[in-house]
Amino acid sequence: MLVFAISDKGGTGRSVTSTNIVYRHALRGNDTCYLDFDFGSPTAGAIFSVSSVARGSPRNGMHDYLCGECAEPRRVDIWRESDREELRSKPPGAGRLELYPGTEGGGELSAVDEETVRRCVQLFGRLEEEFDLCVVDLSAGRSFTAELVLRATARLPATAFRWLVFHRWTRQHIIAADGLVTGGGGLLEAGAGFGHKPDELRDRIRYVRTAVLEPEAAELDGLRDEQRAWLSACDAELRELARRRGVGRTAMLGKVPLDPVLQWREQLISDEDVLVSKIANAATAAAFASLAEKTVDDSAWEGL
Repeated sequence: MLVFAISDKGGTGRSVTSTNIVYRHALRGNDTCYLDFDFGSPTAGAIFSVSSVARGSPRNGMHDYLCGECAEPRRVDIWRESDREELRSKPPGAGRLELYPGTEGGGELSAVDEETVRRCVQLFGRLEEEFDLCVVDLSAGRSFTAELVLRATARLPATAFRWLVFHRWTRQHIIAADGLVTGGGGLLEAGAGFGHKPDELRDRIRYVRTAVLEPEAAELDGLRDEQRAWLSACDAELRELARRRGVGRTAMLGKVPLDPVLQWREQLISDEDVLVSKIANAATAAAFASLAEKTVDDSAWEGL
């Protein structure tokens, strides 16, 4: 299955959440790969703690491949090449975990031509057969990268694919997430122009809330009663806004709680981070594991 991770604004936690999704899926014994299509900021290597591609690959990255500058894109085996000790050896029972890094200094696509689409179709078709889950991290907003993916998937009618739209739990992000999907030039309108059926495409789209701080969270125990009441009122307003905009619970695949670790460093959250060093919250790891499961679970999508 192909899963496209996108957001209308930067800073949504799109990349760190989607990397953790493929990581958790691999721990369940599935072969997974992560394609860094955020060509303007190809930093997925840093999240996987692979210093050699922390800012993309010096050569043969995804940008190079799509622009026809190399025959095959570079592949990085995370279990072997990560700098983190707990990731350097493949855990028992885990599947493959590979990164296709962007190109260092490659820059965003300036246009999408027929040859670029052909190469993208060829790559998606090959990887969909090789891996159980392929997550493609796209640039934020309405970009040529999103256009490329919409055009490519329109030519792969037999391929299973889904979209995850990431947003933070704020008024601006809720409005932006809705606009990215339903607004002018958004995924539904642009997809229709490339041959997708809007209703079918809408069924393939779900929202993921990130850095969510619940009003009753333990981290807020020190707040004054007036502050807690204000936060509860804001949360209620956001839930109503999300419902009106079609970004509410019925369209949400899951949410990730605010975690101090991820505010300081975007990284994979391992069980060691939760159980040994105790730097990360168990709720965060559980949220990533739940998203990894729901992303590929047909019943989870049908029930929304």
